[in-house]
Amino acid sequence: MASIIKATTDNLALIADIGKRTFMESHGHSAPPEDIARYVNEKFSEEVLKAELSNAHNIFHLLYHDQRPAGYSKIILNSPHPDITLKNVTKLERLYLLKDFYNLKLGHELYQFNVELSRKNNQAGIWLYVWKENHRAVDFYMRAGFEPIGSFDFQISATHSNPNHHMFLRY
Repeated sequence: MASIIKATTDNLALIADIGKRTFMESHGHSAPPEDIARYVNEKFSEEVLKAELSNAHNIFHLLYHDQRPAGYSKIILNSPHPDITLKNVTKLERLYLLKDFYNLKLGHELYQFNVELSRKNNQAGIWLYVWKENHRAVDFYMRAGFEPIGSFDFQISATHSNPNHHMFLRY
């Protein structure tokens, strides 16, 4: 049984843990270990996440399966992108699912939840960046109807970046 709840700053430690673990699971081999460790420790620190959760523009949700934390999402409504001419588009910044919960369709459930939330807020579509080498994620978004519309170099460190697809789904 899956449930999705709105996250708050009370969930900082849990979101930090899920963020670090899922990033390591999907991207841990994408750069030198010291670069990945530095990135994960900086970007998923409780201090950084507290600032993100405190920003009213960022909408976080936690996903549970059988009362166990399985993942989380972060979207930003009305987040324009220079390659998208439509107004009122949502950025799907994070859709993180722990590896233990793969193949249960939970990622799809969390994704659908966010799409419906975006639509209810009169958004014209949803966009994201996804690492080109994360084939599982790329395939997931392609099956969901996203189309690649550009590329983006995602900075892991001062000396390393990962090539990302910029993808968009118009409603």
